[in-house]
Amino acid sequence: MQLSRYIDHTLLKPEAQLAQIEKLCGEAKDHSFFSVCVNTSYVTTCAQLLSGSAVKVCCVVGFPLGAMDTASKAFETQTAIKNGAQEIDMVIHVGALKDRRLDYIRDDIKAVVKAAQGHTVKVIIETSLLTQDEKVLACQAALEAGAHFVKTSTGFGGGGATVDDVKLMKSIVGSQMEVKASGGIKDLAQAHAMIEAGATRLGTSSGVAIVQGGTVQGGY
Repeated sequence: MQLSRYIDHTLLKPEAQLAQIEKLCGEAKDHSFFSVCVNTSYVTTCAQLLSGSAVKVCCVVGFPLGAMDTASKAFETQTAIKNGAQEIDMVIHVGALKDRRLDYIRDDIKAVVKAAQGHTVKVIIETSLLTQDEKVLACQAALEAGAHFVKTSTGFGGGGATVDDVKLMKSIVGSQMEVKASGGIKDLAQAHAMIEAGATRLGTSSGVAIVQGGTVQGGY
């Protein structure tokens, strides 16, 4: 197993500056990470910096709250793809899920999948805000909407990935979708635990430390 190929090297902090984005891309190339994950305003820069490399550009949509309207998420997705994004990580409307407005949730995801034009879409369900039943419903909606991954967390919602959540999500989506664990993964042991639980992608700002066997305090 090449651990680096599980990692979406992530920088989503609001105060992130261009020099840090450039460093992120350099590290991703140096360590052969699967992708960099950034906010949409940095997609063009990342696409240019990573041109010719195997590292993909992933960006977040409707981030971090998920409460934007569907048309806004679809437009953000279209713009990101046009600017060079190859993967989209969208946030569901958590309030709509709690209201059991499942048609809304499915249509919201479907609109992003359509706007992504065949590119990989990961659906962030923000597990720390959900009950067990809600986690199941969110995974089922993502599956029915044609997304490719379910993802645990934004890292901004007060909690991150847990082994139990990854196992639950994988049990719902089975072989039809993949699971991305994100939020709070800061060392090699945590990374391996998430993979053993069923995650095939890890979102972390600590990718360099993880592949080097270290631990990072703080960060996404």
